[in-house]
Amino acid sequence: MNESKASASDKTGDDKNEALLKLTDVSKTFESTTQQVEALQPINLEVNKGEFVVFFGPSGCGKSTLLNMIAGFEAPTGGRILLEGQPVTKPGPDRLMLFQEHALFPWLNVIDNVLYGLRRQRGFRFKRKARRQRARELLEMMHMSEFEKSAIHELSGGMKQRAALARALAPDPKVLLIDEPFPALDALVRAKLYGELQEILVRTHKTILSVTHDPNEAACLGDRVFVFTGRPGQIKAEIPVTLPRPREISDPELAKFSSAIMAELGEGQKL
Repeated sequence: MNESKASASDKTGDDKNEALLKLTDVSKTFESTTQQVEALQPINLEVNKGEFVVFFGPSGCGKSTLLNMIAGFEAPTGGRILLEGQPVTKPGPDRLMLFQEHALFPWLNVIDNVLYGLRRQRGFRFKRKARRQRARELLEMMHMSEFEKSAIHELSGGMKQRAALARALAPDPKVLLIDEPFPALDALVRAKLYGELQEILVRTHKTILSVTHDPNEAACLGDRVFVFTGRPGQIKAEIPVTLPRPREISDPELAKFSSAIMAELGEGQKL
């Protein structure tokens, strides 16, 4: 392993009590008037500051449900979720979600979309110049500086996702949650976005949790990949990816980790 790259265990340090995010026996059952559906069996995991953690598994295994509970959009049926030792009970600016749909405001241009998330953030509320400076720094990071005045309809799909990433990062959340935002994009655009996400990780030390059906994406982005069983979902395996960054999706070494992830999924499971 390249010594310049810290593995997940290097990042976490010796004190396991310093986890940024901790899930203890988190489960989820959906109930209706006619039936109960167990989506997730008890999940236990810790995520440390600066990690990129990926949830990988078959359709319907509960990985997106778990992400929604971490975001505070849904409450667990059992167990608890702690962020910096505090219970997660509702959505908050410390946990921002990036969805498949970019959800940019079409009546605002690119930079105004990024600025929107800063209007009521502490430290930026009355400092218009500071807000605009931060927005421009993020657009520069996403290689979008020349498009700051562009209308949303003028952007390609990849550019819209870059703008959405910049807006999600603008309030400086403690955790960025990504729910499969790239499947509609072509392979070349996805590969470029994978590189930019890794750049974000290295430059900002942001903690990122992502859901994917793609084992190559999981291996390219993740410090650790949690492989889920079919419904009711539970964690079947944890696979550390020890390759140095930046990682290229075409790297033959990456394919070894991708194969290991798929092997844990097991036969008969549909992604």
